[in-house]
Amino acid sequence: MSTIGKTQITITFICPAEHVAEGERIFESHAKWMKETHHRSGELELLRYHIIKGPELENPLDPTSAPTGNTMFVLDEMYVSQAGLDDHWRRAPQDWADIGALVEWSGKCKVITAHNGVAIQGLWD
Repeated sequence: MSTIGKTQITITFICPAEHVAEGERIFESHAKWMKETHHRSGELELLRYHIIKGPELENPLDPTSAPTGNTMFVLDEMYVSQAGLDDHWRRAPQDWADIGALVEWSGKCKVITAHNGVAIQGLWD
């Protein structure tokens, strides 16, 4: 199945070292909630879900540059349609016990969000 035209959200959290453990806990909880509650077929289908974790670098375009001491968490979700992402945003405050913890933790991080993105390129689709 081609992912071109599918709905995606990507959120990057850049957090100081003292908040990494809480980020790990939150994303473990989030992944569990996603697995238990999100659709695997139909108009609301979640096609892809990833959390990556790595160091923030002094020069983001040079992988050999020194780390800043901060850690980056990148959340990436792709849905078959905008309706799937809309359903996610509707359900999260109602169904996910750690939504408040995420909001509080994200206030201690730098957050960059690409809301309601649409895949415009994809390889091997």
